[in-house]
Amino acid sequence: MLSVSLPQHRPPLDPVTTGAVALAVVAVSSSAPLVAFAAAPALAIAFWRNMLSVAVLGPFSAARRRAEFRALTVGAGRREGWYCVLSGVALAAHFATWMPSAQLTSVAAATALGATQPVWQGLIARAQGRRLPVVVWAGIGVAVAGAVVATGADFAASGRAFAGDLLAVAGGMFAAVYTAFGERARASISTTTYTTICYGVCALILLGVCLVGGVRLTGFDGRTWLAILALVAGAQLLGHSMFNYALRRVSATTVSVLVLLEAPGAALIGWVWLRQLPRPLALPGLALLLAGVAVVVLGGARAGRRTGPVPADAAAASD
Repeated sequence: MLSVSLPQHRPPLDPVTTGAVALAVVAVSSSAPLVAFAAAPALAIAFWRNMLSVAVLGPFSAARRRAEFRALTVGAGRREGWYCVLSGVALAAHFATWMPSAQLTSVAAATALGATQPVWQGLIARAQGRRLPVVVWAGIGVAVAGAVVATGADFAASGRAFAGDLLAVAGGMFAAVYTAFGERARASISTTTYTTICYGVCALILLGVCLVGGVRLTGFDGRTWLAILALVAGAQLLGHSMFNYALRRVSATTVSVLVLLEAPGAALIGWVWLRQLPRPLALPGLALLLAGVAVVVLGGARAGRRTGPVPADAAAASD
């Protein structure tokens, strides 16, 4: 399903993209603490953060990107349109697994285990036929070992925390699929068009899940709605959207690595704001996990430098 050719030759990194990535890292660091703080079902929070984001992006997209939307429904453009749709499906799966994890386990554990995304990104690259060096597989092994140690500590603490850990790992996997499809779509589609379709598909799927599952979507208190609005403005529009913008000049694997910076940021916010200090037994596992992911990233970067650039199969979008 993911065996598609990806553009290897990208425009050089510019200050705007660098600033967008830095802003995105800060913004997504607030996600897990806000989800843990909000007194609402995780799936309802996920639905509203995507639905309200579409409400913000939709009017602009409809006014400025009509021709681009039409192009995605005819001829060769349909393929790019399907990448947007599939990215939205993967994003819905990510939110449906990772956001509940932030309410079942600690903020630090949910964020760190969700940070296995680069490992899954490496496995996706292997499925696409790209050969991974031995050091990358070694890093994957270290990361998996760290996940076992971290989740084992939570299993000893409670079955609820262990379930949250497993959901966080699944969330990292779906985030990798979402980023892989997004990388392909952003090769020829603008940020606003891509995010509007992706978030819209995600919101519709989550709405269906909530309705079928009987998840309450309204009746929350004021502080919960403020937390949801903060998620829309921060983690979604300034976080996910800025990472999507950066995919024009930054590879999916690199973006996945940069997301790792969310882990210490979220843990710090969780400690200062929610008084959530990570369990001592989980700390060695989380450190091992992050070390393994770092090995995956560095090994992949060296392999990328040894591979010459190839022409992109589509012109990059302007925004």
